[in-house]
Amino acid sequence: MVLFNVSRKDTIPFDGQKPGTSGLRKKVKVFIQPNYLENFVQASFNALSLTAEKVRGSTLVVSGDGRYYSKEAIQIITKMSAANGVRRVWIGQNGLLSTPAVSGVIRERVGHDGSKATGAFILTASHNPGGPNEDFGIKYNMENGGPAPEGITNKIYEYTTTIKEYFIAEDLPDVDITTTGVTNFTGPEGPFDVEVFDSASDYLILMKSIFDFESLRKLLSSPKFTFCYDALHGVGGAYAKRIFVDELGAQESSLINCIPKEDFGGGHPDPNLTYAKELVARMGLGKSESQGEPPEFGAAADGDADRNMILGKRFFVTPSDSVAIIAANAVEAIPYFSTGLKGVARSMPTSAALDVVAKSLNLKFFEVPTGWKFFGNLMDAGLCSVCGEESFGTGSDHIREKDGIWAVLAWLSILAYKNKDKLEDKLVTVEDIVRQHWSTYGRHYYTRYDYENVDAGAAKELMAYLVKLQSSLSEVNQLIKGVRSDVSNVVHADEFEYKDSVDSSISSNQGIRYLFEDGSRLIFRLSGTGSEGATIRLYIEQYEKDPSKIGRLSQDALAPLVQVALKLSKMQEFTGRSAPTVIT
Repeated sequence: MVLFNVSRKDTIPFDGQKPGTSGLRKKVKVFIQPNYLENFVQASFNALSLTAEKVRGSTLVVSGDGRYYSKEAIQIITKMSAANGVRRVWIGQNGLLSTPAVSGVIRERVGHDGSKATGAFILTASHNPGGPNEDFGIKYNMENGGPAPEGITNKIYEYTTTIKEYFIAEDLPDVDITTTGVTNFTGPEGPFDVEVFDSASDYLILMKSIFDFESLRKLLSSPKFTFCYDALHGVGGAYAKRIFVDELGAQESSLINCIPKEDFGGGHPDPNLTYAKELVARMGLGKSESQGEPPEFGAAADGDADRNMILGKRFFVTPSDSVAIIAANAVEAIPYFSTGLKGVARSMPTSAALDVVAKSLNLKFFEVPTGWKFFGNLMDAGLCSVCGEESFGTGSDHIREKDGIWAVLAWLSILAYKNKDKLEDKLVTVEDIVRQHWSTYGRHYYTRYDYENVDAGAAKELMAYLVKLQSSLSEVNQLIKGVRSDVSNVVHADEFEYKDSVDSSISSNQGIRYLFEDGSRLIFRLSGTGSEGATIRLYIEQYEKDPSKIGRLSQDALAPLVQVALKLSKMQEFTGRSAPTVIT
């Protein structure tokens, strides 16, 4: 046993970003300021202590995506946990745990002494870049494995602006996070243990309880099926070899960028067609000709492995289509859902592809604001099994976070089911599955334009202008006809407001909507996932039921609405941008 003492240290309030379910995200240079991280952690402990005994005697998980400054942050949070009366801290080996794995650990893992986790500090800035000059982040997840609700995050924020002291066990030795095992300490209030455990084992057990690994093994071992997974040097690499190679028999050469790095290899760990350049090229979707025949299936993850991108050979699956296709095939293809789906849900900006599936299959359906906590409420109430966001997040009620590797295994399960007893014949491909889905349910042509690091004042002015414009739909339609006479009229416009069907809470100002007579939609939203400036997201959607028109190029089908959206919003006038940063 190593003895340690508790120190009370002065800190100063900061005018910090109000943490949402995504937590606090800032540049590393902000987090390494004296007492900055300590302020947020102590504020979190103070806020948690108000609601119930969630700190003293508790078990906390502390890990993340391995980005720059994570190792130092883990040691600080561990020492502060000891000083605040936490009984034990669990850390993934090398400090690595994906966000979905943390949720699973909270919900499922039992410690060597029979303990269960009551919450977690997750160290991630999700899909944002890492490195000394890039982003760091921290968020708190609750005992259900999901992000802290607004009541908690509001309290944390209040404390960060008034806090004057924090508690830390400065003389507690740094814990070796590279080696699994338990280290025991003794403090003024008794024992304090730190357990470092294998990052992948618990998550693998959870995935095996959901999917038929034998059928997946048959698919991946077929010479007709080829596979590629790109972790973008994020934490997904800590799981990729163990699951796809060791368990399912994929070739190790199928994995690219699967060594987790503090700076994500200098890249942008966002799984989309812009940033996952190597995978996009390998799958035959790059601007230049790919070398050799592309694999049949490709997937990518973001930094903390909660987001995913699904690709077929020379074919991109939109996240909106992805969740709809998973829901449509889940009962037949995934053992976990064999008794049926409780319901499905999507975020408001996500296309209505899932709505059509829900209506056809007579499933409960929910449209919620962006933020996984809204899905979590539905899941905790037994109302939702499968859900998704257009921002490359897909998941189910096995945990309370989106789950990138789960989504990949779900798609592989659908492919395995569609190719059951057919692996000697012509393979049913990703593209085949998507086109069959469109022919059954219709196609939702869909794209998203991201304008990143826009001046925050200009972004707010643009949004205020769009709200004001909604007061006269006749004026809106006159403007539209002046741009494109072939675009139908707007029949409804509003700022999306959501009343939670579980706790009756109201979430207002969740995005500006223009809904058209033919089912098309334009949505404008300010995103809170960046660490500086503002990100304006423009979502453009057109529904097509005519089977003869579902095979058009997406950019051609959406061109009239894109033109209308940019003119209607005066995007260039407000932002000075002639083109978006990213198109997905």
